[in-house]
Amino acid sequence: MRLHPYHLVDPSPWPIFASLGAFVTTVGAVAWFHGYIGGSDILLFGFLIILYSMWTWWRDVIREATFEGHHTNAVQAGLRMGMLLFIVSEVMFFVAFFWAFFHSSLAPTVEIGAVWPPKGIVPLNPWEVPFLNTVILLTSGASVTWAHHAILAGNRNQGIQALVVTVILAAIFTGFQVMEYMEAPFSISDGIYGSTFYMATGFHGFHVFIGTVFLFVCLIRLAQKHFSKLHHIGFETAAMYWHFVDVVWLFLFVSIYVWGGA
Repeated sequence: MRLHPYHLVDPSPWPIFASLGAFVTTVGAVAWFHGYIGGSDILLFGFLIILYSMWTWWRDVIREATFEGHHTNAVQAGLRMGMLLFIVSEVMFFVAFFWAFFHSSLAPTVEIGAVWPPKGIVPLNPWEVPFLNTVILLTSGASVTWAHHAILAGNRNQGIQALVVTVILAAIFTGFQVMEYMEAPFSISDGIYGSTFYMATGFHGFHVFIGTVFLFVCLIRLAQKHFSKLHHIGFETAAMYWHFVDVVWLFLFVSIYVWGGA
């Protein structure tokens, strides 16, 4: 009989397996960058190892939470705190990009003409696709909150509808972002402006993609009745991550698109 509410996980091969995949991926990426024969194959193999590790590891976590009852209130509190700390680390990740942007834009050097945007750069109109994407992403934040309240109310069908809306809006956002990149009059190699713009917005787009997959998995789990009023920590963490993505985009839109392109 267990005398504590904590989950002591069973021995698992997936951490070391995922580490092996990360190592193989890194070796393959370096080999590919330097033009070695077979570098791209090694990179692909390592990436497939990581994907397999993700699938099996998260499958085990879902089994532990949903079918074995290991995720007690104490465990859920720990998972919630872990997600918050992860989001704090992600905030600092984006702080680095904002720091680079404001360092270059607030005091532009003579090398870029002492003006911002640099001479020769035609910035994107913030009130076209960027503003539309802002509306789309904020609407998706509202719909994921709708899904959360539906789960808390025990209304699974309404929760599914809200998550479907969220995933569709996220896909539309990504599609517009890709279209914007294809039509942008500058590239990542166009000096400090292109570097800071594409690094900041590109990594945000990558986070949107990860969040979309996260919410899509939650949609499948909700359809399979994995979540209840009192036990839906998987969805909670996904919603927290999605709201973080929303807030970062607001800062990107105001600082890089509106102020930085003025």
